[in-house]
Amino acid sequence: MKKKHLKLLNINRIENFLLAALLGTMLCFPMSEAQAEDDTILKSLLKKKIAEKVLENKDPEGGWTDTKIRITQAGDYTFKVKHDGEDRKYKIHVPKSYTGAVKTPVIVALHGGGGDMDYMGNDKYYGLITSSEKYGFIVVFPNGYSRFKSGKLATWNGGTCCGSARDKKIDDVGFIRKVVENVKAQLNIDAGRIYATGMSNGGIMSYRLACEATDLFKAIAPVAGTDNMPKCNPTRPISVLHIHALNDDHVLFNGGAGEKSFRDKSQVTEFVSVPDTVNLWVKRNSCEGQPKRVLQNDGAYCDLYANCSGGTQVKLCATKDGAHSWPGGYKPRGSEQPSKAISANDVMWKFFQSLE
Repeated sequence: MKKKHLKLLNINRIENFLLAALLGTMLCFPMSEAQAEDDTILKSLLKKKIAEKVLENKDPEGGWTDTKIRITQAGDYTFKVKHDGEDRKYKIHVPKSYTGAVKTPVIVALHGGGGDMDYMGNDKYYGLITSSEKYGFIVVFPNGYSRFKSGKLATWNGGTCCGSARDKKIDDVGFIRKVVENVKAQLNIDAGRIYATGMSNGGIMSYRLACEATDLFKAIAPVAGTDNMPKCNPTRPISVLHIHALNDDHVLFNGGAGEKSFRDKSQVTEFVSVPDTVNLWVKRNSCEGQPKRVLQNDGAYCDLYANCSGGTQVKLCATKDGAHSWPGGYKPRGSEQPSKAISANDVMWKFFQSLE
């Protein structure tokens, strides 16, 4: 038996022994009402300490299945759940500033098509762990649908894209809802400050969440992925920040899929353009007037529609270069590195904060 499983077994034995000792004491000695209350508190504290000790050990293979374990300290945690008959996973990063005393915002970060939660959570590539530590939000990395037990080469069902998740009509909205509900039970979450972002297919999935889960998410910030939903009927206005490179060679800025970017174009779609995507959400949020140019530098610009229903905003930030990438990040492959004209992480957090 592996050492980490032996540790968990020993912890369970200790817990059972201590609880049995408490029970024995209760049976042998009559207690006053005050003593009974103290005993209840003691057992509660004991269970809390046991849970903390369990989470100090490395995740069991594949992740924890007890999604009700209360997380009380900073760190990285992996959980697995069953949804719609499929084994699914998600990771949580809790920043060092988290104490549990204050309600904390959450960003749900969705990886690109063919990626997975570990790739999106790689701080060298996306910097979301560093950003979490810098700004104090919790970041959650769900894993898309994969044919493989490892969860690799995963995709999201974002409407008309992408891959197996789309073809099998995987209920990714339901899965992400379950993840968020679990996280609410595990941590002290600010339910009014839950946001979604995503790269490429993950960005496309963010738009699906904006269409179908506005009761859960306050805003979205897709990167390099447009709105490709055939139907969209949000129950309320939702703020949208779209980030895209003008020279994106996968999800083309002016619409379509890059000719040399996909081995099998049937696995994607003829992507809706960035201007059309922005206009869709300007209309859905009943924004008035023309956008205001709120950032302009040599490599990027940002245009903001601020006068929208329910205090929402729609914003576009476009970089001159970077191709299909996460601005401010790093690409291990490809001929062009992400733009450094803006940081996607900093821009989106500033946008989210502006909505409060």
